[in-house]
Amino acid sequence: MCTSARFGGQLNSNNRRTMMRPGSVPSRRFSSRVEVAGDVWVYWKCEGRDDVSRVGNMSMGGLFIETPHARPSGTLTRLDFLVAEGQIRADAIVRHARAGAGLGLKFTALTEQDRPKLAALVTRLRRAQHVLGSA
Repeated sequence: MCTSARFGGQLNSNNRRTMMRPGSVPSRRFSSRVEVAGDVWVYWKCEGRDDVSRVGNMSMGGLFIETPHARPSGTLTRLDFLVAEGQIRADAIVRHARAGAGLGLKFTALTEQDRPKLAALVTRLRRAQHVLGSA
């Protein structure tokens, strides 16, 4: 489905408009975030500072890292994950900061070799979330 600003609703695969619920706002994300229940950590470098942070949630489009160190929106960041799926490297940009809580990052570059590993990581986390949610 794609959001249609012209019609104020959504178009389904048959190009028919479906109405949005009053007060609902469509997400700007291309893929939904999954909460990270276990320990997933990322090494990141930003403005000459190296740090390691726990990942709070993530998707194929970005992630939220838990850190007390705020960074301005628009700041470029280099990320390195070492997870069961293998090493994953990505570039990201700070989209928002929550004071004392962490940073919302959007992936800006990911190699063709790392993309399937990231997809496998997100799938594993989504399955773990589903199992925990049904327990």
